[in-house]
Parts: sequence; C-alpha cells; structure tokens
Amino acid sequence: MHKQHIRKGDTVYVLAGEDRGKEGRVLKVLVQKQKAIVEGINIVTKATKPNAQHPQGGLIKMEAPIAISNIALIDPKSGKPTRVSLRRENGKVIRISKKSGEEIK
Repeated sequence: MHKQHIRKGDTVYVLAGEDRGKEGRVLKVLVQKQKAIVEGINIVTKATKPNAQHPQGGLIKMEAPIAISNIALIDPKSGKPTRVSLRRENGKVIRISKKSGEEIK
C-alpha cells in the first residue's frame, strides 16, 4: 500500500457517481479497500434490528464508502479540487497542492 493523499478531516469534492459535484468532510478512510466515508455523500438506507442505539430498529440512513479515485481534495487556498503530490521533509511526509503549490495541513 502506498501513502494516501486523502486523510480524515479533509474537505473533498466528488468527481463521479450519483453525488457528483458535491463537497463533504472525510469521516473515515478505509486504506485496505481504497475507500473513504464522506459526510453527506453516498447515503444509503439500511434495515436494522432493534438494539441499544436504535430501540425501534427499522430503516436508518447512513453514509456508505466511496472509492478514493472518485474524490479530489479541495485546495485550501483556491477552494477548488486539486491533485496532491507527496514530499518528504525531515522524515515526515507532507502533502502539496498541485494547483497552488501550497502545503496542505
């Protein structure tokens, strides 16, 4: 596995799929599956049995994972989608926006 260009807490833009053109915040990255769960994106309805969290059970709406190839990081400077380059400095990997050349925190 190589280093991911998307991390938890990043704001991303959806490039493909039903939610194309929307933006959201990354809640979780599934590295092994090359997928991410993005807030408000790829909403699915799931049937659940009653449990402690949902005593009634029934249908709940939740975010499903989306392929990392279908999302692009939002450039913090311009606010537009950008590609990311990775560079090593002092033993740490830093992410650099291809659009603005700025470091992504």
